[in-house]
Amino acid sequence: MLDSLITISIVGLIVGFIFSMPIAGPISILVTSNALKGRIKYCNLATLGASFADLVYVFAAVYGLTKFYTAYQPFIPYILLVGTFFLIYLGYKISKTKVDLEHIDDKNKVLGKVKKERNGFWTGFLLNFLNPTLFLGWLSSSFIIISVVAALGFNTGGLDKSVDNSFQTINKKGDDTALRNKTLSYLHIDSTKFKKKESVSTQQFPKYFPLILSACYAFFLSLGSIIWFFYLAFLLNKNRHRININTVNSIIRILGLVLCIFGLFLGYKAITMLI
Repeated sequence: MLDSLITISIVGLIVGFIFSMPIAGPISILVTSNALKGRIKYCNLATLGASFADLVYVFAAVYGLTKFYTAYQPFIPYILLVGTFFLIYLGYKISKTKVDLEHIDDKNKVLGKVKKERNGFWTGFLLNFLNPTLFLGWLSSSFIIISVVAALGFNTGGLDKSVDNSFQTINKKGDDTALRNKTLSYLHIDSTKFKKKESVSTQQFPKYFPLILSACYAFFLSLGSIIWFFYLAFLLNKNRHRININTVNSIIRILGLVLCIFGLFLGYKAITMLI
């Protein structure tokens, strides 16, 4: 039991850290743009909020809560539409801000900044929570990673079977409905490519163990994501004075526009689902 918990914890930590690195995601854009403004506390709170949403989606995916997905699947287009307006609004606000590095820490701005920092957690949480495709994304990525780890002979405590069952259940639903054409293409992965060593996975574990294992994986994955974004915010905030002020404002403006484009993409996905 202990070796499987250690394995899953390490795998979750590494996956969360590495999968958070791409800077094209909404949270990456939010953290980058605000770190360049010197709002390190806002970045950290936004990271915590986003990671909490990830924790919920990851736990639901790896624990096999396919009923969770089935329940909200009909509402996904409408959730995406709400997310579209939220991203466009957020992107617009980011693109319209201008940074004055020389006066960024003026005392007369402190109170206003403190009030805005408190919104960071909920902004980060909503940014990820209003993107239901994260459930499918974490399910597919966890399916691949955990299956590979099990195939290499590491003890996953049977979590590889749980993820595989969830994956196959949703894929089967896609055969009977229009789900296959409405979800992301990475769901169409041939699970037979990942052969597991049954001698490791067939051990007897307590009935509650999958719950503990799933929670452990979700927690450490979220922790890995937090570590990366904390480091990214710290690095950008520390070196922002070395960048020309006009360049900083240009980067922030571009990141805001990219966030708007990402919002429009979600809106497009929502419309195609409804049609």
